[in-house]
Amino acid sequence: MTANSDPLSPRAKLAVTAGKAVAAASRAAGRGSGSVIGGKVALKLDPDLLARLAQHLDVVLVSATNGKTTTTRLIAEALGAAGPVVSNALGANMPAGITSALAGGSDARYGVIEVDEKYLAGVARDTDPKCIALLNLSRDQLDRAAETRMLAENWREGLAGSKAVIVANADDPLVVWAASSSPNVIWVAAGQMWKDDAWSCPACGGVMQRPGDDWFCGECGFRRPTPSWALSGDHVLDPHGSAWPIHLQLPGRANKANAASSAAVAAVFGVPPQVALERMYQVQAVAGRYDVVQFQQRDLRLLLAKNPAGWLETFSLIDPPPTPVILSVNARGADGTDTSWLWDVDYTRLTGHPICVIGDRKLDLAVRLEVANQNFQVCDNVDQAVSMSPPGRIEVIANYTAFQDLRRRVGN
Repeated sequence: MTANSDPLSPRAKLAVTAGKAVAAASRAAGRGSGSVIGGKVALKLDPDLLARLAQHLDVVLVSATNGKTTTTRLIAEALGAAGPVVSNALGANMPAGITSALAGGSDARYGVIEVDEKYLAGVARDTDPKCIALLNLSRDQLDRAAETRMLAENWREGLAGSKAVIVANADDPLVVWAASSSPNVIWVAAGQMWKDDAWSCPACGGVMQRPGDDWFCGECGFRRPTPSWALSGDHVLDPHGSAWPIHLQLPGRANKANAASSAAVAAVFGVPPQVALERMYQVQAVAGRYDVVQFQQRDLRLLLAKNPAGWLETFSLIDPPPTPVILSVNARGADGTDTSWLWDVDYTRLTGHPICVIGDRKLDLAVRLEVANQNFQVCDNVDQAVSMSPPGRIEVIANYTAFQDLRRRVGN
């Protein structure tokens, strides 16, 4: 950015400098990236800093319960074809973390920002986004976040009349209801594997009918909109009916769905589907997710799953039995302290896999697996769990802080 176009006031510049200094001190002390504490300090010094940092950017916001970090990364890669991008790539997705990320992108043209579901309306108000991608809503962190329909209502009210182009998943009734208050919506048929949070109509409370891939409310007429983009097998169908192949290094159907939504977002900014999808191939892992690391002469694939919808998608992409599986669950602040969601996960999908259970809440998980008639062992730590597994591939599935613990231990 040139000096004569610099929109930052002296106070804002001081806030940015102080935030970066605090973040650097936090990193030096070994307390993580420092982005959150740095952003908090910067916003304390200038409460309007996020809006000031965003005003020279074409901003994309990405929000969902599952897949927002990966989709943010895919969109950032795609938009890189059109100009420099700044993004909160490490997933610090509340206002402080977002502010820290944007403070490091003074030369960027685009801001691709992952936003926690609870903060979407406020961040949209501050950043004046050109586009907002809404992927899904499902139960998560029940002690912190509202139940799903309340979150959808928050989105619906916060986005009413928004000037942004909303790219929304036509297969999630909660997302459709939330996005329908906006005048400019692009619907994407991205699929919805987990349906247990959307059996009642968000508009009237009636029972949702679900014939095939369609859905509608028999009482008020609320129904699935006609999508203009769609995921079809290994292709993205664009609004002209052209089919573009998806080649990703990231595994699973869910990531193809993320790519379909990302292609629709990229098109809003003039990046053609072929270019966008080719660039997405560069993404090999996202903040350690899907990485394969060597540990004790085994190949550990690290998979993040934070809630029932995420576990369901993850089970669909692991190698078949008898591949060993290590499950790790914590219940710290960042995870949500309520682990009752474990009872919503269908652990019978792991039948045939030898399972080791670790983490702060390994006994909660053990009880759940016992009820599901699974063959498992409770271990003290990942070292013990790995040592009990034969050579070769091990699938390791963990929720948020358990995943961070694993990455530190296995050297990723």
